[in-house]
Amino acid sequence: MSYLGTQPNDVKKNTGLYTPSEILQLEKDGNWGGSLELIAEQTISSAYADFTSLQESKYDVLMFQLEKVTPTTNGHNIGFRFSNNGGTSFISSGYQYAWQRGYPNTFTEIKSTSSDRILANGGIGNGSEDGLNGYIYLYNLGNSSKYSFASWHLNGSYTSVSYFTIFSFGGGVLPTAEVHNAVRFGSDSFNTLAGGTIKLYGVKQ
Repeated sequence: MSYLGTQPNDVKKNTGLYTPSEILQLEKDGNWGGSLELIAEQTISSAYADFTSLQESKYDVLMFQLEKVTPTTNGHNIGFRFSNNGGTSFISSGYQYAWQRGYPNTFTEIKSTSSDRILANGGIGNGSEDGLNGYIYLYNLGNSSKYSFASWHLNGSYTSVSYFTIFSFGGGVLPTAEVHNAVRFGSDSFNTLAGGTIKLYGVKQ
């Protein structure tokens, strides 16, 4: 027998149906699984994007939203590193990743089993119309017995060359079972970013 009516007090034990207005209220209250809670936001200007308060003990899944993030050097890459000491330093070896990149007439695989960062996209311009946009999900950062994983779908642009759109999707891992409690985004040979906005959300179970 399904439930259709006002919001129950114990929403986790209810297995019935919700009206659209009840779902919206549950999401607003943060009681609906998959709801996003904004943890931090950074607007970047010639700097690294360091996130040192992840609330990784509260959320098994974190999501970064990138908006027009640009590398220091035109046509270069953007990636990220983890920290196990709250951002005092960032781990610069041992990362693995594999992803697909596509732009007009080209579709390639980018991969590494030993990198100084998780590389998420390359060939991004830093002009006024350029930038990297999309989502990066991180998993298990607060679990000392699991590896920290990442997956993403990103789309960027490089308007000073003949192609304008570059997309990437894939994943990466730091195969060390420990808590990772800070993340740094950088570009080129892991230098500062030129600009953009990055928002960090916690994904409620």
